[in-house]
Amino acid sequence: MDTAIRVTKLGKRVRLPESELCILEDVSFSLNRGETAAIIGASGSGKSTLLSILGTLMRPTAGSFRMLGRELTSLKEAELSDFRNQQIGFIFQYHHLLPDFSALENVMFPHAGRLWRETQAGRERAAMLLERVGLSERMNYRATRLSGGQKQRVAIARTLLKKPAMLIFDEATSALDSKTERAFQEELLSLAKNRTTLI
Repeated sequence: MDTAIRVTKLGKRVRLPESELCILEDVSFSLNRGETAAIIGASGSGKSTLLSILGTLMRPTAGSFRMLGRELTSLKEAELSDFRNQQIGFIFQYHHLLPDFSALENVMFPHAGRLWRETQAGRERAAMLLERVGLSERMNYRATRLSGGQKQRVAIARTLLKKPAMLIFDEATSALDSKTERAFQEELLSLAKNRTTLI
């Protein structure tokens, strides 16, 4: 297996008015393509900060972060944004749906936006993923007409459509029923088999 992520002596410090706060220090690990890892720890231990750095939403103040052979800490913001859009998927507790779009349109939007057009293949895969998460009868409903759990399922389908090289999720199944959570886990295992790294 080839290395997808290599983190070396990663650190994050925040300057306060009268001091400096160390959030992360000397974090080192590597993950292969298709490998799954969980970040666990007490509240305030830096888990969310590490996830934000791995998702390139925050820059570290020390160390190296390489993904797919590229040193991400040295990329300019535009390059980093482009890399993130192509290679990294996120599923967080809050869904961030577009309220006036249907469930299907919300799932398709990142794919269609990247290509500047809608494709039949994208539409078919979006519909299939909504069916997998139990929303086949709600795919044409606007996001404002969906429950909290349904919105979370749309967000999950939207991220899975992208087929990212790395998928980061944080409490992604907290609003799901057990049946939908199993379907989500099966889809994650399918992604791992296709060499997506899961964190």
